[in-house]
Amino acid sequence: MIIDAHAHIMTAVQGRSVRGPTRSSSWGQVLWGDDSYQLLPPFNAFTAFPAEALLAQMAWAGVERAVLLQGPFYGELDSYVAAAVRKWPDRFIGAFAPDPLAADAKARFRRAIDDHGLRIVKFEMTEATGLCGRYPDLRIDAPQFSWIFEEAQRDGLVVTFDLGSIGSRSYQTDAVDAIAERYPELQIVIAHLAQPPLRDPDNGALNAEWQRQLLLGRRANVAFDLAALPVYADPVDEYPYHLAQAYIRRAVDLIGADKLMWGTDVPGLLTSGTYPQLLNYLRRHCDFLSDDGMAGVLGRNALRVYWPT
Repeated sequence: MIIDAHAHIMTAVQGRSVRGPTRSSSWGQVLWGDDSYQLLPPFNAFTAFPAEALLAQMAWAGVERAVLLQGPFYGELDSYVAAAVRKWPDRFIGAFAPDPLAADAKARFRRAIDDHGLRIVKFEMTEATGLCGRYPDLRIDAPQFSWIFEEAQRDGLVVTFDLGSIGSRSYQTDAVDAIAERYPELQIVIAHLAQPPLRDPDNGALNAEWQRQLLLGRRANVAFDLAALPVYADPVDEYPYHLAQAYIRRAVDLIGADKLMWGTDVPGLLTSGTYPQLLNYLRRHCDFLSDDGMAGVLGRNALRVYWPT
């Protein structure tokens, strides 16, 4: 089984960021504050990526399931993601992205779980589009947020963090380590392989900080997805994404293949490669993985993390 452990769907971009609102425009573009940004290839006159589009991409590449994450850039999509999960329960599992400082945070948290049936809590911590842009002093391990992790552990939810780039306020390695230790039955996923420094791969200090976060994977309840790695290079890593492969190899050596889950971060990554290419750089080119390790990274690990029996 092949599982995309990090994907997004939306009928329209209608989010927010520190740079201003994000809105669908035309031919793959979105308005991001005062700027225009090419989010998707120019597929359609109106920029959207509904569930049916993701399913078609998955069928093209032979992918059987996907994890539907959320984030502020696309906008709040709890109802839409939940509807997709209900319609295709054998293909999708869904996330919600709470604002822990919202006045109605507890009510919305319970509604996402009890009414919408969403099973993943996604924290977009990044400065550009996430919580640390809106709340510069936010620490995710602050005592006032402990109820989130207590309820998530009690209800068997997965908590997925996008911690942003190394050196940013959102790159809270110690905070996630403290949460993982305090809630040992809580499954935690760190997105984007802890965002390795592909723009400066020879920088010893950046690599050391990345490795420190990656080593959280030695905890029993912490895993990583591999989404979006090609776009962290400058210029963008071209297929078959040799820089991304190098960091995946290092991750395998440090924490083992059983802690890694293939993912794409589509639709945004479709400007960096086709959906089959985003799969095949791993499946066809990461020959340092054993057959068993490859089977785990491509799907079995995500099945264990997001669909536990």
